[in-house]
Amino acid sequence: MSEDRVPEGGERFPPTRWSVIDAARSGDQAERARAMDTLCAAYWKPVYKYVRLRWNRPLDDAQDLTQGFFVQLIERGLLDKYQPAKSRLRTFLRVCVDSYVMNEDKAAKRLKRGGSFSHVALDFAGAEEELGGAVMDPAAIPSPESLEEFFEKEWVRGLFELAVEDLKKYCDTGERERTFRLFEEYDLSGDETISYDKLAAEYGIPATDVTNALAWARREFRRIALERLREICSTEEEFLREARAVFGWEAK
Repeated sequence: MSEDRVPEGGERFPPTRWSVIDAARSGDQAERARAMDTLCAAYWKPVYKYVRLRWNRPLDDAQDLTQGFFVQLIERGLLDKYQPAKSRLRTFLRVCVDSYVMNEDKAAKRLKRGGSFSHVALDFAGAEEELGGAVMDPAAIPSPESLEEFFEKEWVRGLFELAVEDLKKYCDTGERERTFRLFEEYDLSGDETISYDKLAAEYGIPATDVTNALAWARREFRRIALERLREICSTEEEFLREARAVFGWEAK
């Protein structure tokens, strides 16, 4: 899904809305907790899968490390060191993960799962299913660039999963359940035999209704995904850069 350019005017992202970086640095405990939840929702799966593959860790160990990493990220104020002008947030976090795992190995310590952690439910079983249960020998990975590419792809995948979940909730509350089902069947199922005409026949509606519903759903999906993306960017410049990277926009 793509757009020709980034929406102008910033009307969908009010300047009063704090980014996760601002919230993490706030003295307000509620804002810091929100930062933890937001960061965790966006990055826990990429971090978990990265630890499993890059560091070849068993399930329990990878789960402990993933949870412990996010606890320390906030409690130790690691985000204070982040400089958007020098790197993307996901690159900074990946480097922090490597450092954290190495330090944990040296200290031979583990934080207990669930202790003093985010309110975000971590579906490790689901992540493991996506991973296919395979653990890759680090020596088999050809280059650091492939690890970075893997982490980036998982981050984008996670962003889109959250946007789909948000869209479903939005459709449910707005009595657009059928619209979401059409979007799910046509855009998410991966079934290449599905057509507008087939959906129209299945739901007993004109093909034009299918066209309009899918156009609306795609537009709302992009809006929601951009809102998610904007929240985890610290500056408007970073947001525009990440939006181009994720959606393939040309710089304007």
